[in-house]
Amino acid sequence: MSADQDSGSALPVRTSRYRRRGRHSSPHQLSLPSDSPALVIAVPGSARPESEEIAVRVADMAAASCHGAEIRIGFLRGGRDHLEEVLSDLVSQDGSPAGVVVPLLPFPNAEADRAISDAVAMAEAPLLIADHLGPHPLLAEALHTRLADVGLARAARVGRISIVTAADGVIVGAVGDEEAVQAAEVVAVLLASRLTTPVAAASLTDPGSIKDAAARLRQAVPRVALAPCMVGPELTSGTLEAIAALTSTECAPPLGSHPAVAKLVAIRYGAALADPQVAAMVARAKSKSKTTAASAHAGRNGEAPRAPEPPGDDAEPETAPPASTSAE
Repeated sequence: MSADQDSGSALPVRTSRYRRRGRHSSPHQLSLPSDSPALVIAVPGSARPESEEIAVRVADMAAASCHGAEIRIGFLRGGRDHLEEVLSDLVSQDGSPAGVVVPLLPFPNAEADRAISDAVAMAEAPLLIADHLGPHPLLAEALHTRLADVGLARAARVGRISIVTAADGVIVGAVGDEEAVQAAEVVAVLLASRLTTPVAAASLTDPGSIKDAAARLRQAVPRVALAPCMVGPELTSGTLEAIAALTSTECAPPLGSHPAVAKLVAIRYGAALADPQVAAMVARAKSKSKTTAASAHAGRNGEAPRAPEPPGDDAEPETAPPASTSAE
């Protein structure tokens, strides 16, 4: 069996039981071997009760999409269930990735991203860092639901019946700097197509950004709502209420444990494992393991271990795989 064929068994595939045809296929439904890397959900903030509840619900729903994967939860702050502690317990199988760290973040967040990178660098086992949850159409779907939950949007995607309490314009709030806002703008376009109303993106960590976005929207529409595109633990309690009061906007609840969040966790986990760099990393680890096993077997039989063949004149020496790899 070739190295490429051997490494393919470690990659996730969709299960035929859950697969639907055409546009209704479910990329979050994965079938994984029993030795798959652990799925580690990196939660911003500390393990306070409300954050734990969200993380546990997301993990439970993600488990339904990642059959065969061990799922763990690590927090970026606090002394309990810290991400570094969770990652320190993971053990690599023959040098293959021991886990995939999925940030519970819709968009880039400099502070949280740095904390995740530091925790991965501290771990002894090789690990992967998956992409952020968004931008993705599922986030627009979840924001639509949260707006509808409090009467700020129609529950149906398109409908002739108007709701008196529905907002005429929406601000998609992102936690982070300009990079996060740029990603939120993609979700804003997707949400605007669902609501058929003007939608703008702004930073929740910069109240002035929210005020400017609200002022721009009010030039065209009278009533503006705030849709925070955040899971929940990113900001301290009461921050959203304060921003809504400051900007005179009505605010939808955060995404929380919306099923779309769990689907995106599974999608990012699967995408990280499907990265070609990971396949090469697994193939090298298995090849090295087989060489070591063959040498040990020869030694037990009294044979001299065979030295590895020297590289050719035009061959480059193989470099060791990195301790961590970020899946693009």
